[in-house]
This record gives sequence, structure tokens and C-alpha cells, in this order.
Amino acid sequence: MPELLFPDPELTDGVVTLRAWCPSDHAQRFAGFSDPLCQRFSWGSSEPFTEQHQPSWAREGEESARLRGEAIGFAIVDAGDPGRVWGGASIYDVAVAEGRAAVGYWLAGHARGRGSATRTVRLLARWAFDDLAVARLELTCGPDNSASQQVAERSGFTREGLLRSHLPFKGGRRDSVLFSLLPTDPASR
Repeated sequence: MPELLFPDPELTDGVVTLRAWCPSDHAQRFAGFSDPLCQRFSWGSSEPFTEQHQPSWAREGEESARLRGEAIGFAIVDAGDPGRVWGGASIYDVAVAEGRAAVGYWLAGHARGRGSATRTVRLLARWAFDDLAVARLELTCGPDNSASQQVAERSGFTREGLLRSHLPFKGGRRDSVLFSLLPTDPASR
């Protein structure tokens, strides 16, 4: 698949805007992702997350995956103040031939509890269905991550089940709860 291009104009609902990461976001991105809750659910490595991970994470991981058409990452920002980073989101595991992809997100502590994650997932779902021609969007999270499960449900995703020993996580394996959304589902519009 060819590279994934950032939407133009940026994705927004007037409250949340999703845009490409900028070098000036570095400090906010690190501070937000370093939050203990993000580390608990999102950082799968058993080694501590440090500021040194960030440049290689963006350069080697995100940019190369975007150029290969496999994933695209966004900064979640305040639509009224696009320099204020609330978190990050991505469409990943893009499988064009199979018509499916996955959505993921994380929020800094100061952005939680105001519907930002649900708004983000809805924006990404609409874009994935309309622009990427995805026929199935998946969302997975840990069984103990009730907040992410609630985001999936509020965004119209259907809980499909438990993926046992789904992925490497903190030196072991983690189960994941699987949700899906189809473009024909009433909540996808």
C-alpha cells in the first residue's frame, strides 16, 4: 500500500483536532505519555519509558509505518488551542486487501474525563471508513482497562470477545478485549 497521507484539512469536531505531530510537541508528548495510567495500559515494554525512546519511536516507528501504509499517528489537540496536546491516536495494522484496520489512543491526565477519547475515536472511524475504505475497524484494550472499554462502547463499537494471550506485554503476555465497528453500524456516522 502507498503511504498514508494526513487528512487535509485536519480532522476536527470543533472541540478535538487530530493533526500530525510536530517537533514542538516533544515535551508535552513525553509528559503525557509518561503518566502512570498511560504507562500501565499503553507501554508494553518491561523497561521504563524514558525521554530517549521518543525520537526513535517517532522516527523509526511512526514515520516508517506511515510511509509503508501500515499506520498513521496523530496528536490529539485542543481545537481552540492547537499547540495544547491532549494525547495521541493512531490508525494501525492497516490491511487494505482485507479492508480492516485498528484504532488506538492515549490521553494525558489533564485531558481525561471530558469525552476527548470518544470524540477522537469517532473522528478516526469516520476518516478510516470514508478515506481509507476500511470495512472493519477494531479496537483492543486490556480487560482491566474499563475506561477504554467505555470509550469503545460510547463510540458505537461492538464487544466481540476476549483474545487470550493476545500480545507481548511487560515481559509476559496480555489478554485483550476485542471490539469492532463497521461502516454500516448506526453509530459509525
